[in-house]
Amino acid sequence: MPVRYADKAWGKRAALLPGAAARAALDALLPPLSPLSTEPVSRAGDVSATLWGALDFIEAPFCDTCGTPFSFEVEGAAVCGACAARPPRYGKARSALAYDDASRKLVLAFKHGGRRDALPAFADWMARAAGPLLAEADYIAPVPLHYSRLIRRRFNQSGVLARALAARSGAVFDPDSLYRRRRTQTQAGKTRRGRRRNVAGAFAVRQSAADRMRGARVLLIDDVLTTGATLEACARALRQAGAVEVNAVTLARVAKPLDPLA
Repeated sequence: MPVRYADKAWGKRAALLPGAAARAALDALLPPLSPLSTEPVSRAGDVSATLWGALDFIEAPFCDTCGTPFSFEVEGAAVCGACAARPPRYGKARSALAYDDASRKLVLAFKHGGRRDALPAFADWMARAAGPLLAEADYIAPVPLHYSRLIRRRFNQSGVLARALAARSGAVFDPDSLYRRRRTQTQAGKTRRGRRRNVAGAFAVRQSAADRMRGARVLLIDDVLTTGATLEACARALRQAGAVEVNAVTLARVAKPLDPLA
């Protein structure tokens, strides 16, 4: 499905990038291999049976708000203690994988190693995890990187995931409305409260996008959900711009979040 862009200028720039035809030609020349291994697979983007068996896909039951998996059966929609103690700024969050040794290797190879061979699988898994949240979204927006970090890394992994999901859903891909107006420290090693302070006020909606955000339903995309502080900061900015609903989908999430009061 062709990707629809919120900003036509973005669509024109994207048309200059290597597309599906170029990737198909490359796949024809090189035999498809599973990510992180040399095991052959039937088509590019598939994962081997060995890797598939090592991945922990998040299934119900889980928190109806943040998607944290429960280790016990629950009746109907239930909310975890963290969300009950402090409801997040976003509506609902869903994740495809538990962030563990197996999924961490995939995420880091994609995020820091630039490996995109598993992107078709990532998008399929995230679309399945999103369920109706994807179908109901008007816009799909990635968590933005600060421009200085984007220059160093050369791509925004959340943007790549968001574009792949937009291609599957028909929702409008909006990589530019939300931006990071100041560079923040890494979230690693910080408590939940420290993470919230670190990203407080770090995101905003561009004035040029203000009109389309009013009354919009936005689906935020990120690679990993740890405490949800970054997603909440993004959701706050989108809500202030007039979005009526902000949900989130990530590739993976930490299954046991930090103490909600820490």
